[in-house]
Amino acid sequence: MQRTIRLRPWQKAALDQFVESAGPDFLAVATPGAGKTTFALTAARHQLAGSPGRLIVVAPTAHLKLQWARAASAFSLHLDPSWSAADGSLPRDMHGIVTSYQQVASSAPLLARLSRDAFIIFDELHHAADDRAWGAAIREAFSESSRRLALSGTPFRSDTRAIPFVAYRGDEAVPDYEYSYGDALADRRVVRPVYFPATNGQMEWSAPDGSLHSATFDDPLGAVRAGQRLRTALSLDGEWLPTVLRAAHARLTEVRREQPDAGGLVIATDQEHARGIAQLLHSRFGATARVVTSDDPQASAGIAAFAASSDPWLVAVRMVSEGVDIPRLRVGVYATTTSTELFFRQAVGRFVRWTRGVPRQRAWLFIPDDARLRLHAARVAEQRRHSLRRGDGVVNDAGDGDERELGTDDQMSLFAAISAVATDPTGLGDDEFLDDEDDVGADEFELTLAPLPPLAGVADVAAAVGEPVLTRREEKKQLRDATAKVARELARRAGLTHAQVNAELNRLSGVQRVSEATVAQLERRFAAADRWLAKT
Repeated sequence: MQRTIRLRPWQKAALDQFVESAGPDFLAVATPGAGKTTFALTAARHQLAGSPGRLIVVAPTAHLKLQWARAASAFSLHLDPSWSAADGSLPRDMHGIVTSYQQVASSAPLLARLSRDAFIIFDELHHAADDRAWGAAIREAFSESSRRLALSGTPFRSDTRAIPFVAYRGDEAVPDYEYSYGDALADRRVVRPVYFPATNGQMEWSAPDGSLHSATFDDPLGAVRAGQRLRTALSLDGEWLPTVLRAAHARLTEVRREQPDAGGLVIATDQEHARGIAQLLHSRFGATARVVTSDDPQASAGIAAFAASSDPWLVAVRMVSEGVDIPRLRVGVYATTTSTELFFRQAVGRFVRWTRGVPRQRAWLFIPDDARLRLHAARVAEQRRHSLRRGDGVVNDAGDGDERELGTDDQMSLFAAISAVATDPTGLGDDEFLDDEDDVGADEFELTLAPLPPLAGVADVAAAVGEPVLTRREEKKQLRDATAKVARELARRAGLTHAQVNAELNRLSGVQRVSEATVAQLERRFAAADRWLAKT
């Protein structure tokens, strides 16, 4: 069956450049929310149609592994997001796998065998520099691949750890195609304009050496004291954070009058901080908040549940800073001590995804009026103002600043916040906006996808591109669960062990290892169990 997909102009231009590129490596840098996944999977379809082979996606987090697999299913590309080295070879009805940078580091030799002549997609490739061993593992695992497509949501640099398969000019990575936030705003109907209400305040704290300090965000401080000031502002015991949460909740309440499912996100400093913020939202404003933290095995399910709901607030630490797709997010609070521009832009990216049919799609990220964060926000705002054809100039410029995580000196356990009082936020962005009631953006291009070589196991019936579908892994799990339920009843009726029942079902269906079985084999296995049960 012939299938088509509609591409935005930048996606079509990037795809054309990818197709024309002669080298094995291609780096595309595109602003969050622009549609990097659609571009990459369209490129994968093109590549596999012409050069049949495996497809391997490397993603930063477990949640994004599942997100990639589901997106790929809509392109009739079947990827296993739960693959591990213990699974052995891939089933014949799978195009490939989605793995993580951490898994690559521990399974590089096996991945090197799987990836020979494969097409590789690196999602947010700058994560390869997060750990010293990851870069070497990536090179070992994927050097023999036929082609590698790297994606990033923001330009990145590697001061000490060069990332494999990336071209550099000095320390700066050189993209083969770049599509900025400003470009996306200018195209209209791609991303939202984000505004940054910045809140000042008077903070008092006791430093680890016992000295007492008092400062506003306007007072010039060194990096260590600036970190202590920010940590004081974000303290659960002061009044700065509740004041900002009140303003953000009021803004979200207003937005929800026009978009009832609009959501808010608070990015917290750590797990205890996240839980405390959720309690503040409930006790002060009667607002319910879902908390997702990395120590919760159901965190990915919690994010997915929030994305599909109309709940008002999500509180998280780093889990939703990058790549997680929750288009209904309209209001955020930046309540973390992490100050790097890369992390800040990743956080901004959670709020920019434009949604068809929703008018006046502004978004707001409430930030401390810290010099570093103010500068990052000003750089984003400058792109926004230029694209919306307003005045020139960067406001609230704050100098270069230190790009490390704030408040990480060795004696932070001796640090104590004494008080924090907020002033009114500035820069709400109520007037600086061009009306967007119409639903007209840049023209899209319709592209016919080349047919893929057939896979073994089942007929390839897929939903239209963009529709939510089960991954093949999820389809198989449903079949295994259904068979297991019948097998338990068989064991009870026949007086056999579960191992004996499963061994017989494998024999009847021609399955050697359930983990390597195709959908067709699992369907035969379930049918065999059903027939056996009917005779028992």
